[in-house]
Amino acid sequence: MNLRTIRANLVVVLAAAMLFSCNNHPTTSETKDQKLPIEGTWQLLQGTLTEKGKATVTDYTKDQKFIKIINGDHFSFMDHDLTKGKQPKPIFSSGGGKYTLNGDKYTEYLEYCNEREWENNKFDFTVTIKNDTLIQQGIEKIDSLGVNRVNVEKYIRIKAE
Repeated sequence: MNLRTIRANLVVVLAAAMLFSCNNHPTTSETKDQKLPIEGTWQLLQGTLTEKGKATVTDYTKDQKFIKIINGDHFSFMDHDLTKGKQPKPIFSSGGGKYTLNGDKYTEYLEYCNEREWENNKFDFTVTIKNDTLIQQGIEKIDSLGVNRVNVEKYIRIKAE
């Protein structure tokens, strides 16, 4: 082998080493800036509460609208009737607070709520997201209120127009 061939081979080996040493993993700041799949605005379609063996299903697309907004570290929810409070039993509820998400384990720390006795409670859920559908299920338990129920909620992502 002549010197020219050795140099050419060396250049190819060094170029290959540099190419393979590069990775496509985002830096820490890039990872931090990426949104989690749960972040966004979600409209509740249906909720099922099961308490003492009895299930109650609520259709949230009829006569009311309920949304949940989730950002990097907080969530909020709002529910109201579609008659602007002019029905016999007007509906309005809201609340929010911090949350954590570890894999599919989603925990809400309710800091604010129009039903003040619900504030300062923690609720553990399991979430699954498939396409634009979020299913959230877990136990809502507040001993002081006698609340102990399974809550399953089905949301659809609201897309920006």
